Amino acid sequence: MEHLDIQNVGVSLLDRSRKGITVFSYVGVVTLLLLAQLAFMALIGYWFEDFIPHYFGSSVVFAIAMVIYLTNCSIDPTAKITWLILVMAMPVFGTLLFLYIRSDLGHRALSTRFAQITKQTQRTIPQDPAVMEALQQADPGAASLVRYLQRSGCHPVYQNTAVTYFPSGEAKFEALLRELEQAQHFIYLEYFIIREGLMWGKVLEILIRKAAQGVNVRLMYDGTCEFSHLPHDYPQRLRALGIHCKVFAPLTPFVSTHYNYRDHRKILVIDGHTAFTGGVNLADEYINRQSRFGHWKDTAIMLQGDAVRSFTLMFLQMWHVGDKHLELEGLPTSPIAPQPSRGFVVPYGDCPLDQDKVGERVYMDLLNRAQKYVHIMSPYLILDGELETALRFAAERGVEVALILPGIPDKKIPYALAKTHYARLLESGVQIYEYTPGFVHAKVFVADGQEAVVGTINLDYRSLYHHFECAAYLWNTACIPEIEEDFQATRRKCRRVTHQTIRQERLYNKIIGPVAKIFAPLL
Repeated sequence: MEHLDIQNVGVSLLDRSRKGITVFSYVGVVTLLLLAQLAFMALIGYWFEDFIPHYFGSSVVFAIAMVIYLTNCSIDPTAKITWLILVMAMPVFGTLLFLYIRSDLGHRALSTRFAQITKQTQRTIPQDPAVMEALQQADPGAASLVRYLQRSGCHPVYQNTAVTYFPSGEAKFEALLRELEQAQHFIYLEYFIIREGLMWGKVLEILIRKAAQGVNVRLMYDGTCEFSHLPHDYPQRLRALGIHCKVFAPLTPFVSTHYNYRDHRKILVIDGHTAFTGGVNLADEYINRQSRFGHWKDTAIMLQGDAVRSFTLMFLQMWHVGDKHLELEGLPTSPIAPQPSRGFVVPYGDCPLDQDKVGERVYMDLLNRAQKYVHIMSPYLILDGELETALRFAAERGVEVALILPGIPDKKIPYALAKTHYARLLESGVQIYEYTPGFVHAKVFVADGQEAVVGTINLDYRSLYHHFECAAYLWNTACIPEIEEDFQATRRKCRRVTHQTIRQERLYNKIIGPVAKIFAPLL
């Protein structure tokens, strides 16, 4: 993208001539190992023809040993199947890849640091016992879920929090600019994707101006932006303008497995009293300024009040992950002004470096406790056995389980993979809809008109197992009817999936989907 007109778009720091493409470390390693497997087999056949029987015999013994090990290994059952197939089909490639992933190369220090930060901040924000008791009286099931979230990290339940729901990226963008203009003390931003254009240009223009006024502006974005969106020296350019900037896990070829562990969160905190989260990144497709996959359907929420403390803490935890000391700058300690609100709010995060699958368990809890309906919007549907069973069981109990998925995909293989789940879900009574105008990027659960989750967590392996994520659990907040109304309005623009439409599916999807499903935990 060329330099943009500041008057019409905002500030641009992107110089096309300096953008480069970084090689993904995970893809590089997989490619090398696959080539090693092919080269090894070729050498065996060409130079050691007499030893081919010995090679295949030892391969069988080795594969059996790996099967025994994998069967008893403490990894997800669906992932076990993938590794078993890989190891049995390609012993050298499969085993080396497994050992590389399991070695956690480059992540042991990161895992240790996150464990330290979690322990340090476990009681940073004390739970108000009166709020917990009020939720217990209102809904014991919801209170049980909150106790689990508190166990997984510093995730208290709050009242005194107004929640505004945005049914589109455009609506969030308008409110975001308005709130940024009010910032007096600090602005913290943490996003998975930043791409220059109208949206980021307008935001950046405000950030530069606020930084010049003495507002503490901090920005963190994921290292995958360096692959195609931003140049490697973009943080230096921002720092020259007074904006503190960090890149989470810059991509380093062949050095670590950082490719899988990405910061997929979207958090923006203003002065400790206002926070945004949801699916909307800072790029023009999210506000339909640029059309990439038809109309882009997304959602977000704005919190104002006590619950913003948790998003402030989540940002600071990630900001200081590479530092020796954790400083909680900007975390409110004094009471926040009363908000016209009702209900309960729990902001929470999900870390891929521990054993807690928080995102998946919250979704499953909603499915298991629902009595009338669970309505879901998600861009992807790549499920493990547990989550697929939860969806089917809820429908089989008579709960209306309805999924809205993209009609126009952003990625062909995940789109084909999603369709491999359709038939089994339909058999159990799950309703599936595809958004005909374009791509659904929303991550929303709403249940029984009482509970909802809005955040960054997709229904796929990356979100549920490999990414840093965040969301807000809402109970009886004023915006929940709006979330349900948005679901219904979106459903009216969808085509319904049936067994007949599955039979009429493109041959490409019928072939690629089942094949890709073998490797789903690695995608």
